[in-house]
Amino acid sequence: MIPARPTTGLWWGMLGVAAFSFTVPFTRVAVGGLPPLFIGSGRAVVAALLAAVALSLARQPFPRGAQWARLAVVAGGIVVGFPLLTSFALTAAPASHGAVVIALLPAATATMAVLRGRERPSAAFWMVTGAGALAAIAFAFAQSGGFGQLHWTDLLLFGAVIAAAVGYAEGGLLARELGAWQTVSWALVLASPLMVFLTALAIAHQAPSGTPVEWAAFVYLGVVSMFLGFFAWYHGLAIGPMARISQVQLVQPVLTICWAGLLLGENVTWTTVFGGLAVVLCAGLAVRVRLSP
Repeated sequence: MIPARPTTGLWWGMLGVAAFSFTVPFTRVAVGGLPPLFIGSGRAVVAALLAAVALSLARQPFPRGAQWARLAVVAGGIVVGFPLLTSFALTAAPASHGAVVIALLPAATATMAVLRGRERPSAAFWMVTGAGALAAIAFAFAQSGGFGQLHWTDLLLFGAVIAAAVGYAEGGLLARELGAWQTVSWALVLASPLMVFLTALAIAHQAPSGTPVEWAAFVYLGVVSMFLGFFAWYHGLAIGPMARISQVQLVQPVLTICWAGLLLGENVTWTTVFGGLAVVLCAGLAVRVRLSP
């Protein structure tokens, strides 16, 4: 086998991040005409169908014992929690606003990995992680009209960050046993009965009726954001070095804010720009401090 070039993993990681960077703007597009419950659950159903086909064609062995419980944690975070919470939040919050709050995800994931792995990081890690959280909260307050006026959408976005961080941290550990894309695929399949039920419930309550553009955004969320994007992302992490590739995710909120302005015509204010840079900087420092010996 010809060894991969040093930059191969980096390019795969960037491809995955580029795919994920459209998730928030396209969710914002989809909720313009489709019910948020349908978007959050239906996209998982689409991805679960693709995952089941991929697992079957690759003849992957079934997880065993406690791995199912750990897969349930992964599914609860990245299949159920993050998609549903962001879908409801983006019915009112601009995509650029959501990108700044979600920029806290790398630091949150690092924190969950520390807690899950029972690590003992330096005080510097907790300082920069706390600074990143405070920067995100301050931004949310500033955009909501001041202290004490935090919008309900921000609570949903912070909940989405926590859910995804838990799912990523547990998934990263489980991927060492099952494989990277296999972990995501099994999580999708495991959550599929619940997501099918929620999709049917959403359709029964309000039949989805959107424009071709809104449906195209929904298809992207199901096929790329929840399935193909993970293939590129985890393939890049597998080639490695993982510590270097994982930091590429810090570019994602910057790209998302750019797409929000270019594709959705959102007015990207200086508050959004500086808020995003502050959170990304703190997240990057938290990741680097944790990876330092």
